[in-house]
Amino acid sequence: MYESGDLRKGLKIEIDGDPYVITQFEFVKPGKGQALYKCRLKNMITGSQFDKTYRSGEKFKEANLEEVEMEYLYFDGTNYCFMNSSNYEQELLTPDQVGDGTAFLKENTVCDVLMFEKKPIGVSLPNFVELVITQAEPWAKGDTAAGSTKPATLETGHVVQVPPFVNEGEKIRIDTRTGQYVERVK
Repeated sequence: MYESGDLRKGLKIEIDGDPYVITQFEFVKPGKGQALYKCRLKNMITGSQFDKTYRSGEKFKEANLEEVEMEYLYFDGTNYCFMNSSNYEQELLTPDQVGDGTAFLKENTVCDVLMFEKKPIGVSLPNFVELVITQAEPWAKGDTAAGSTKPATLETGHVVQVPPFVNEGEKIRIDTRTGQYVERVK
């Protein structure tokens, strides 16, 4: 059990049977009366957000969340299939549950799937993934302006900006948190 004094940004609590994460937090101590805790809460299943103010002394139930290491297998046109690495059970996740990770997800990628009461609700990709460039314009001699980039299409179909010296067919490292090119991979 959490108390209102434990509230902070990023804390996951359970309200009315659903998991919520605190996305914004502010502590207010008025001149008279109890301290107030103003929170912006996001439902981890539906994504809906709302503001709520709590008084000191209130109690909160800890969300029953678990991260399970799973391997991405395939996309069936509607859902993404993940397999539990320890017991080989498969789970189907919707594109909303996978989120922005769909741009960097390739088969056999090991991810952490967030589970709430044995049901998947989200995916955390590794911080860096290595992908092959399937389409990129060739480097034109003289394109040496500082900070110049060109678009490149990855094997997942996602387009990223890369330096002009990176060519089609090369493997590159992408930061999944920012979606940006990091380096070439030998």
